Amino acid sequence: MATEQGPARSLRPGVPPGAAAASAVTVAGPRVARAEEVLTPEAVAFVVGLHRAFEGRRQELLARRKTRRAEIARAGTLDFLPETAGIRAGDWTVAPAPRALRDRRVEITGPTDRKMVVNALNSGAKVWLCDFEDATSPTWQSVVSGQLNLIDAFEGRIDFTTPQGRAYTLRPAGELATVVVRPRGWHLDENHLLVDGRPVAGALFDFGLYFFHNAARLLAKGPEDPNSGPYFYLPKTESHLEARLWNDVFSHAQEQLGIEHGTIRATVLIETITAAFEMDEILYELRDHAAGLNAGRWDYLFSIIKNFRDAGERFVLPDRNSVGMTSPFMAAYTRLLVRTCHRRGAHAIGGMAAFIPSRKDPEVNAAALEKVKADKDREAAGGFDGSWVAHPDLVPVARASFDAVLGDRPHQKDNPGSAEPVTAAQLLDIAGAGGSCTAVGLRNAVAVGLRYCEAWLRGLGAVGIFNMMEDAATAEISRSQIWQWIHNGVVLADSGEKATAELVRRLISAELDGLRAELGGEAYAAGRWTEARELFEQVSLAEDFVDFLTLPGYALLG
Repeated sequence: MATEQGPARSLRPGVPPGAAAASAVTVAGPRVARAEEVLTPEAVAFVVGLHRAFEGRRQELLARRKTRRAEIARAGTLDFLPETAGIRAGDWTVAPAPRALRDRRVEITGPTDRKMVVNALNSGAKVWLCDFEDATSPTWQSVVSGQLNLIDAFEGRIDFTTPQGRAYTLRPAGELATVVVRPRGWHLDENHLLVDGRPVAGALFDFGLYFFHNAARLLAKGPEDPNSGPYFYLPKTESHLEARLWNDVFSHAQEQLGIEHGTIRATVLIETITAAFEMDEILYELRDHAAGLNAGRWDYLFSIIKNFRDAGERFVLPDRNSVGMTSPFMAAYTRLLVRTCHRRGAHAIGGMAAFIPSRKDPEVNAAALEKVKADKDREAAGGFDGSWVAHPDLVPVARASFDAVLGDRPHQKDNPGSAEPVTAAQLLDIAGAGGSCTAVGLRNAVAVGLRYCEAWLRGLGAVGIFNMMEDAATAEISRSQIWQWIHNGVVLADSGEKATAELVRRLISAELDGLRAELGGEAYAAGRWTEARELFEQVSLAEDFVDFLTLPGYALLG
């Protein structure tokens, strides 16, 4: 099958050339070098099989999200599900962790470009969250070449030299991080693979290609190798029913390829407010495949705004940078996550340290690293088994915090976590965070969101902005806060101005004027700033809240 794209190609996997196709499978996209190694007829057929088996349920669950959001709008609250009380009260555990996932004290995150693959695997972290989701702009080039880069890494042929002469070489296999792949969320399509004219789910495209090409390859390495099985992170999960769908996908995929049930392991990001009320149920649905839960920050706050956007002043978040993991409602969420995971024999993984060390400003470095250390010390003391960093220089900082608590132990699942009960009211006590909405915070939201959107439209998903490694979650919380402040008539504490669409447009214009002066006319014109402005205004200022900025953004990627 030809995979160097150009004109659209229709095929029916398994049907001889020239045979009448009862249904059409079309792969179409810009030319990607070596794509034929990824988009083989057999691999495409495997993804198409996943689509045919599960697309109907995916659509039902996406519709259920809207129904549930409407219920939250009517009730103005959330609670633990009465119909699953038996699961929460039950005495059960998830399957034991495989050898490669027992010690997860430091995990590094990043996209799938070739340089990142080498740096992440060599970073000294125990795990690399290999990200096809928030840290990847899902261009056809990125999603196909990312799969190829992983195949090359597992085959030991990822080494390369830049045009500037810098060499990137993998360390010995036993010293590498364990790869845990994060596919796209259920809401995203992959428009370059169509079945009967309909796009497949980005989640099934990313998962399916990775699993098809690498499951047997990884298992053949043997349990002593850190990369000895197919492991995943599951993003944007909103309910245990969505976890059930993933579990059924895993069971189906293993059966199709003759791989033992339970080989796949998945860690679920608890990054939506609805999932926070279903942690036990999510682990239960995935119990044969579950590896743990992760506590996010920006996407979790974004989800609170999205679900309670019309619930009044008590749900208005202050400046995003003032809401940390020690805010009462966030502390309740992390206590519940640690306790739930350890009761069920799963790993509890902490949040992100996104700071990018600066080699030019030692004072900024020292202050930021002290904050990172305090954050990781708090997580380790609070019972977490590991945590995330965004830069290799932060690996030893996080490792030291967890080494001090864990010692030679791989985890601390024997720590039951805080005995303090966590109630629905505590999880929803947004007003208890304190803080205020300020003009400084509004300008920062505009500056970060605009810069991120422009970079994302150029195909970059992980972007250094103001010494922080930002991904799509940052842009989501930035634009959703702007929407929330405008629609709740927030008066900015430091300026006395009211947050309005007109004020935001003025801030956007001022920001773009400053960028034009900073970059120079030629470099500015080479960027995608006009489209970035249009996208950012659409998702920040539209009357109706846009569920994800990546939905209208994807149409602009081409």
